[in-house]
Amino acid sequence: MDFKIESDKRNELLSRREIQFTLTYDGATPSRMQVTGKLCALLNAKEPQVVLDSLKSNFGKTMINGKARVYDTEEAKKKTEHPFLSARGLPKPKEEGAA
Repeated sequence: MDFKIESDKRNELLSRREIQFTLTYDGATPSRMQVTGKLCALLNAKEPQVVLDSLKSNFGKTMINGKARVYDTEEAKKKTEHPFLSARGLPKPKEEGAA
């Protein structure tokens, strides 16, 4: 995976960075967890502070355009983000007794 950050804006009012990026990859489309992990490593941020807003790809191309928000603290994230956006891309809890 190869990241190219298109824009990196600071939003002081909401204590976050707003990132727009282009991701090129080989093979299968990367999952949201893989994109978040790579983005955290690139921006030196912790995973609970990062929210992937949108990932858009075109059929037949190995390129994704995306938007992400990186918060200063987890509390700032909880104040402004919807819970479904925070839960998107996380591994689903395994149910007990499911075979």
